[in-house]
This record gives sequence, structure tokens and C-alpha cells, in this order.
Amino acid sequence: MDRPRFVIEATEVESMAKKSGVSILELLPSLVKSAKKLARPPISKYHVGAVGLGSNGRIFFGVNLEFPGLPLHQSVHAEQFLITNALINRESQINYFAVSSAPCGHCRQFLQEIRGATDIKILITSSDNGEEEGGEFKPISGFLPHRFGPDDLLEKNVPLLLEPHDNGLVECNNVYSNGIYCNGNVDIGIGKLKIAAFEAANASHAPYSGCPSGVAIMDSDGKVYKGSYTESAAYNPSLGPIQAALVAYIASGGGGYEKIVAGVLVEKEGAMVGQEGTAMLLLKTISPQCTSLDGVMFVFDYGKVLAYDLVGDKWFEKPVQDIGISSPSGYPDDLVLGHVAAIGKNSLCVVWVDWVASDESNDECCSSW
Repeated sequence: MDRPRFVIEATEVESMAKKSGVSILELLPSLVKSAKKLARPPISKYHVGAVGLGSNGRIFFGVNLEFPGLPLHQSVHAEQFLITNALINRESQINYFAVSSAPCGHCRQFLQEIRGATDIKILITSSDNGEEEGGEFKPISGFLPHRFGPDDLLEKNVPLLLEPHDNGLVECNNVYSNGIYCNGNVDIGIGKLKIAAFEAANASHAPYSGCPSGVAIMDSDGKVYKGSYTESAAYNPSLGPIQAALVAYIASGGGGYEKIVAGVLVEKEGAMVGQEGTAMLLLKTISPQCTSLDGVMFVFDYGKVLAYDLVGDKWFEKPVQDIGISSPSGYPDDLVLGHVAAIGKNSLCVVWVDWVASDESNDECCSSW
């Protein structure tokens, strides 16, 4: 079974338009129904699809995501998905997009983070009564005539959404790692997760709080997906790094959330805007086997425990009686101890540990989970 596609390359876009006898702009609304089918709205059952045209001719899909058991503000809107999808794929501009329903105020505000947002053209494929209609592309300024955005808060030379960012985060000397130990014998990529989360944090669009962050998640096949925190001038429409990483996971063909087995968050220590609690809650809710902890997780394996040496970057065995369950003490400084959890017959367990980084500009510390 073919995996759903969320990006169509420019050459194929041209071929599709030619085959259909339409222009590329006319092709956009014809793809909205296909995008809607990929939405994941288990709460509202209201599917939203968005299709955007990039500056180099590629087409990007966006869909809405909802997460049962969590507050509604954890949801991802289709327009947010589309822009994050474009960002992941290094697109620099979205000039036109068609969407199945009129963008809500949340999304109209989120789109203001793109330079030249007032020039973006939007076509709504459904009418007020929900029926499909032709419609026409209209500038976003008509949907948000009295805009508030980056121009009101930032200097002109500050990079905006879809533009290159480098937040200057560098690794501190004392680095802690996150990873997973699978079935008692396989270490599947602590380093990859660390690097990806670090890259995502450095690419984060956080000009209003100065609190960049990034998340990297790993599936059961060992594939890594990363997402960067994206702020809005209006604050509430901001998109968290865990949501962005989930967009990357879905847009890259990821299946059910239960396949997610590990993750890393990088953010500043003591940040005014923190992502740790929210990200851990979301991931734990949608993928319970990806359990988040306060420190090292140990894997029970027939009378012994496997622990991770943070400084030595290796796993080692400890007798069960030597490991405290909740508040152990008296162990080496190079070992951070947390709670014990075992999932399944062979104890598939994930390790979440603080990882420290610093801001190159002011040498502040950062932390991760």
C-alpha cells in the first residue's frame, strides 16, 4: 500500500496540470479533496485540507490533527500543517493556497509570520452551506484587514517564518543524552535524536520570547523526524515543537502514533516559554509506550537492570536491588536516576534524560527531556 504523499514535486505538478488541461493554479483546488482525506480529526470529525503552491513549483498538503484526551489547543490546524510541511522541505515562500474551509482567525494570524503575507492568495473550495464551489483566489489582507504581526514588534532585518534561522545554540561541556533501549539489547540512536533536536532548536522561529526549542522523535524503524517551535506575534497561534515534529512524522509517511518510541526536546534552561511539560504530556498520551521520565529509565531483564551511563555514553547492568525506584541516591555523579518502567513482555523502555546546551550569544544554559 502506497504511503500518502504530502509533497508533489514541481515536474510532476506540471505534468498533472498538463494532463488535466488546466493551469497550475487551477490544479490546486482540485487537490483539496485528496488532502482532506488525510486529516486526523477524531474529536470533531471535521476534516480540513489545504494545498499550497511554493515558489519553486512544488505543491504542499496540510491537514488538521486532533488528539483525544488532550486540550483542544494542542490541535494542529491545516494551514499550520501546510506551512510547517513547507518549512521542513526548505520551501521559502507559499504564494497561493486552496483550502476546504475558510481559515479561522487563528490561522489568519499564524500566516502573518510569513514575509509578504498580505500578498498570499487564498481560495476557499466550499461555500457557506458546505457545498463545493469554484471560487477564486483572494489576498489574505481581505480575510484579516487590520492585521497585527511581525511589523508591529520586530526590526525589519529579523528573519521571519520560512526564512533561514540560526539561534546560536551550542552544546555545553556537560551533555546529557536521550535515547531508547529496546528489548534489553538494542540501542537505536541516541546520537541521531540529539543532533536532530539540536538542529530543530537552532532553526526555531521564536523572535518574541527568545526561547527557541526543537523536538526530534523516532519511530520503531529507527527513522528520525524533527520539528521546530514557531511563534506568532499574537502568541496563542504559536505551534509547539512536538506538534511540528508530528507534522514531519505524518508528512513523511508515518503511520499510527503508536510507532513513535523515543524523543528529544532541546530548549533553554529556565526559559520563560517552556515546552517540556506540554511535549511530554502530548507524546505520552498519543504513544503510551513512549514513556517520559525525570531521568534515566532502566530496563528490567530477568533479575538485572540495564542503565545508561551519560558521560561514558554506554549501557551497563546493575542488580535490581541496587536501583532505587523513585528517589535513589548515593550513585555516581555521571548517572542521573529516574523512575523505572517496563512496557510489554520484553520490557520495551525509553530513556528520557536532561540534555544541556547553551546560547552562544549569552552563554545561558538550555535543557531537554
